[in-house]
Amino acid sequence: MCGIAGIFYPNSLTPPEMSTLKSRLTEMAEAMAHRGPDGDGLWASDDARIGLAHRRLAIIDLSDEARQPMANADGTVHITYNGEIYNHLSLRQELQEQGYQFRTDHSDTEVLVHGYTAWGLQGLVQRLDGMFAFAIWDSKNHRLSLARDRIGIKPLYFTRAGSAFRFASEIKAILTDPAVPRVPDMHALGHYLSFMITPAPMTLFKGIYKLPAGHIMEIEANGHARAQRYWDAVPGQSPLAARHGHSEQDLATGIRDRLTEAIEKRMMSDVPFGVFLSGGIDSSANVALMSDVSDRPVETFTVGFKDHTHLNELDHARLVADKFQTNHHEVLIDSRDMQGYLADLVHHQDEPIADWVCVPLYFVSKLAKDSGVTVVQVGEGADEQFCGYDSWMTYLSFHEKFWQPYHRYTPQLFRRGIGELVKTWAPTARGAGAQGVEALLRAGRGQELFWSGANAFWNVHKERVLGNLGENADLSDLNDMGLDVTGLASHDSGDVAGGYFNAFDRHHPAQDALTRMAHAEFRLRLPELLLMRVDKVTMSTSVEGRVPFLDHALVEYTMDIPMADKLRGGVKKHILKRAVEGLIPDQIIHRPKMGFAAPVADWLRGDFGAEAERAVLTSPLVNGGPLDKAYISRLFDEHRRHGADHALHLWTLHNLTAWHDHWIS
Repeated sequence: MCGIAGIFYPNSLTPPEMSTLKSRLTEMAEAMAHRGPDGDGLWASDDARIGLAHRRLAIIDLSDEARQPMANADGTVHITYNGEIYNHLSLRQELQEQGYQFRTDHSDTEVLVHGYTAWGLQGLVQRLDGMFAFAIWDSKNHRLSLARDRIGIKPLYFTRAGSAFRFASEIKAILTDPAVPRVPDMHALGHYLSFMITPAPMTLFKGIYKLPAGHIMEIEANGHARAQRYWDAVPGQSPLAARHGHSEQDLATGIRDRLTEAIEKRMMSDVPFGVFLSGGIDSSANVALMSDVSDRPVETFTVGFKDHTHLNELDHARLVADKFQTNHHEVLIDSRDMQGYLADLVHHQDEPIADWVCVPLYFVSKLAKDSGVTVVQVGEGADEQFCGYDSWMTYLSFHEKFWQPYHRYTPQLFRRGIGELVKTWAPTARGAGAQGVEALLRAGRGQELFWSGANAFWNVHKERVLGNLGENADLSDLNDMGLDVTGLASHDSGDVAGGYFNAFDRHHPAQDALTRMAHAEFRLRLPELLLMRVDKVTMSTSVEGRVPFLDHALVEYTMDIPMADKLRGGVKKHILKRAVEGLIPDQIIHRPKMGFAAPVADWLRGDFGAEAERAVLTSPLVNGGPLDKAYISRLFDEHRRHGADHALHLWTLHNLTAWHDHWIS
């Protein structure tokens, strides 16, 4: 795991002096020193048109020969790479049989160098099993190639702003050059309020973009860029697709076998590794399966709260740790710890990730690093594949009992009219009433009921807090690159969600509601919210997070399991629970889900709430900006008086204004 960066000057631009290029690359790398405290490296072409930078967190092949940027033998291919390739040894053997010579002992980076030469960019990424973001310069073809892994576990940002094409693992590296303007993208801001993060390829910085998950991009010598999706989380890619029948036991066995393999190969490391243990099904299965193949006690790490012990899962985590005889570590935090961390959180996120799980995640990551562990396995992705959320069950129930009958028996013209009628109630609707108004508005507009598992401000709320953002955005440059921008130019975030569902339905018609929801989460919430919080927060402590539940072979398998099997008897995660029976204690399998939470609602009613209110209400985004001061002030007041729980909205706004203060103002 590392940090990568680079600058490319197309033929239409005059490249800088070599010293200037190297200075800019050094600044980019230093901005990400936390991603790679074990070393750094630069490479620049003789004509100074292309330069690559690297910060190294040494995990596989710790030798100096594995340093980056790395070149092939004749110096025609150079790479800077972030991630882990779990099948690199088998790919190395295949390349050696083709005659390629390796100078490193077992570096996965060198496999990428030779693999690109042997198979090309498309052939390479299709063969890779792992998490990665990399850039390859091909001097023979004068082409820069970028790639992001299938799921989007590792980030990759780019911009054409300023005087060149720049890319990096983090936005802050791109911003080291004053030629890159720091301007908020107001259309992205509107989508952020909806989704708690900006949908790819947008970011909150105007002109700075992120390569979406499962994409490659090639930039030619003339500067022309072309992106292409090479993988998607859709049905029809696993052995189940060719079968007409399957038993529940067969499905459970298939899941367990794939999860076992995913966890075992993610133990590939030349440095100490461990597990973040919450005491739930996902992390407990991680511990159990890792213990089966480890020759030493597994290192486990748990975080709890000093001031709100009702949220703690310490007892369940200890039960699992005792059963599998792990070397267990715990850390307890409170509101003061959170407040002392917020400035660093804003800095390391680059753009706001309005998920308060980032707070406990930081402290448990720091605990791991302080305990000598560099690699940890985490449980992200299980809930999205197996329906582990109460909110999803609510959506599915509402979809069956109201949404489908309403669409079946109410003509579209009438739905549209009802939607227009309830608009008059939108400004004053609260609680369940606001939810009902929102549902009728979505139905009237022909939108999806489910937008995302992360939907902070619905339109009925957003219209109260957000002023006029002007005309729809012009995203023709991204469209010309081949990137999907469906709905992104609209002010209505329902158009973004609709773009995911409509494309899915065209290619995979008649799928059940849960499969459609899971696909949408793989397009937005998983790569840009959940996995970015893991990457940005763990890497801020120089720890690498690995996600076995998001092994692409497991994802392809679960996308072919129907909703009826995943939720048999209306039980969340039913088929996953069957898969881990006998592996972890029954009391863990059948306990109610708590989630990896933080007591932000309570913290916002204390000293932090007063501090957050002052910060938000004095922000330029509120004073003279697009956010409504009177409405936000009312949210803080109602929350403080226990009149309503506005924690999610207030945390989302606080993250946004803190980002603006840190990076823009």
